[in-house]
Amino acid sequence: MNQSSHTAIPCLLMRGGTSKGPFFNEADLPSDIATRDRVLLAAMGSPDKRQIDGLGGAHPLTSKVGIVRKSSEPGVDLDFLFAQLQPDKDTVDTTPNCGNMLAAVVPFALETGMVKAQGDQSTFRVLTLNTNMQCDITVDTMGGVVQYEGTARIDGAPGTSAPVVINFLDTAGSVCEGLLPTGRVKDTLTVTGAGFEPFTLDVTCIDNGMPLVMFKATDVGRTGYESVADMNADAELKTKIEALRLQVSLLMGLGDVSQKNYPKMTLIAAPQNGGAIATRSFIPHVCHDAIGVLAAVTVGTACVLQGSVCEGVAVMPSGLTKNVSVEHPTGEFSVALQTEPASHLPGGQLVKQAALLRTARLLMRGEAMVPASIWAGQA
Repeated sequence: MNQSSHTAIPCLLMRGGTSKGPFFNEADLPSDIATRDRVLLAAMGSPDKRQIDGLGGAHPLTSKVGIVRKSSEPGVDLDFLFAQLQPDKDTVDTTPNCGNMLAAVVPFALETGMVKAQGDQSTFRVLTLNTNMQCDITVDTMGGVVQYEGTARIDGAPGTSAPVVINFLDTAGSVCEGLLPTGRVKDTLTVTGAGFEPFTLDVTCIDNGMPLVMFKATDVGRTGYESVADMNADAELKTKIEALRLQVSLLMGLGDVSQKNYPKMTLIAAPQNGGAIATRSFIPHVCHDAIGVLAAVTVGTACVLQGSVCEGVAVMPSGLTKNVSVEHPTGEFSVALQTEPASHLPGGQLVKQAALLRTARLLMRGEAMVPASIWAGQA
């Protein structure tokens, strides 16, 4: 027990993909969930839009936490719990996944001795506790240590790094009841709300790792090529999107999501830079500078389904293995999808496997300090 006015909790500050935040060994945090959440809020400095009194970076993408433990599940090496905090809210949401923070799980486990390197490359199976999703993650471990320097590049993160390859094993219906939670590839809705005239549009509600509501940007009077700053300053658009989100979530079986971080809202348009589709993704109230890992997997999946809102918009490669390049405000995100025809399924395709490339880096090693009045540490 820490004898000072603060409790010191070991952690590593890590970048995972285009997100970052502290990673903790589950054993170093309170076992009681309510106390744990208070500790995480204090460590991150929420609620405060600048998070000036904590480790948070004043943005949803830098207000994330990873919690890792050795797994007791047969065939699984590590369990990962992702926690999404918000700068100006006192919420800790462990419902959705985060494929970006997932990229830092194996490096964290290797850095802390939770697992041992297997050779020049090491592959470990990770169970994401948020949605009971498994994946195999491969990292470079030449010399028995995690390699962070390399030639792999991902849009949304500066420079190049060693690759982190994530092979998702089963992502359909991560939060919703199945890949297509409404039972249809496309739904037509009339959206009503205060501050705008009712409007009608087509949406694809889909969850292949992340619940998304996808719709054409032109259906809300936008191009889909606007800058992130313009999107975030567009109060009318954000009001319409939130009204749509609250309404369509009921059809998706998600209930009242007014206090939830899902579903994410994704505007689509024809690609501009040689990719398959252009996107602007709200997460759910702030426009993403890029696009989330599992959101990209879900967008790619929608692109291969016949009759989705992507039909006639997306430019898709041929073949059963499709490399789907999802354009976003700061570049593109490529997802490799293995598909096979499935006439008995809505959309006519079965996505058998989704793999992607991320990078990660250890930024700082130390202790997060939280007031002892919130938690005095392990007895």
